[in-house]
Amino acid sequence: MEKRKFGNTGIKTSLLGFGGFHLCEIPFKKAEVLLNTYLNQGGSYIETAPSYGDGDSEIKIGCAISNRRKEYTLVTKAHDRDYATCKCTLEQSFKNLKTDYIDVVLMHGVGRMETLEEILGDQGAVKAVEEFIAAGKVGHIGISMHGQPDVLIEALKRYPFEAVMSTINYLDICNFPKIKTDLLPLTLEKGIALILMKPLADGYLYESVEPAFRYAFSQPASVVVTGMNSMNMLKKDMALAESYTPMTENEIDTLMHIAPELNNYVCRQCNRCMPCPHNVDIIENFRLEAIFDRQMNKGDVENSAKYALQERLKHWFGTKDLAIEKYESLDGKASDCTECGECMSKCPYNIDIIQKLKNVDYKLTPEYGRIWK
Repeated sequence: MEKRKFGNTGIKTSLLGFGGFHLCEIPFKKAEVLLNTYLNQGGSYIETAPSYGDGDSEIKIGCAISNRRKEYTLVTKAHDRDYATCKCTLEQSFKNLKTDYIDVVLMHGVGRMETLEEILGDQGAVKAVEEFIAAGKVGHIGISMHGQPDVLIEALKRYPFEAVMSTINYLDICNFPKIKTDLLPLTLEKGIALILMKPLADGYLYESVEPAFRYAFSQPASVVVTGMNSMNMLKKDMALAESYTPMTENEIDTLMHIAPELNNYVCRQCNRCMPCPHNVDIIENFRLEAIFDRQMNKGDVENSAKYALQERLKHWFGTKDLAIEKYESLDGKASDCTECGECMSKCPYNIDIIQKLKNVDYKLTPEYGRIWK
């Protein structure tokens, strides 16, 4: 399997990383077999967090493969925000993982500017990780969050994080375009390791596993991390990593046109519908819809299984209220649309822009008793 540089850390990791969240869903014996099979087949990146099953994931990893510690890069996360609690949690992580050295600690799920301020403060969680680094027990420090990358971008400008973990897949690149336009170039400029998570968009791209992984592998990421809780899944994901060839720009463009999960509803943020003669900020309205529910609820129920999955995942990143707040102060709201139709023929993806704007206004207007038109 291809090995990639992990930023400027001097580490090299396998293209496919093993995410530990889904180890919570299976008994230890199955987890042990999966982890050892992954290492046997050339995998070298194991990632977990103390919050995964209240330590369950870390404990399974420690019991299953701590005897092979030199064979993999070990990453765990710090979800606490203050120095004292973070230090205590990390000390427990060493015990859970049965190791005296963790390669990378990620500040976990830093999704708000207030949280960034807290972890970087004099008694913030970063100070605890810095102490472990000084003591030779942690190698490097990074940061993670889901979805909209504004906080990550600010974090990389304010502190020398050596790794950053972000959501990258062909659905959420449409939802959070700053990942591609701002975050990726910043990581390359600074030599920061980019950890790509959610290549299948939390499972939403289950009908398109091969193109979704190939898209993810083609990104300038140090490692693509995915959860694997069955041998069938592990073998398929490993095979895709071992056989992948980079997507060309033409192939990516084709995927963005034909992907069934995008179809004629998800805005690709190409900007061709602008400007609106009535000053509706079409692109910003659709960007706020993406922050609200990842453009998953389009008003059509195709089948019950897919609807249930959409309902589970659409607010997964916890930014619903942020979208509503931003819409309230937006100039050129969806509700200003006069339905003149000038934008409709400009969309290369045949999106019904007028109806989509109605959907946006329904979702982002909180008044009780509103009607979805």
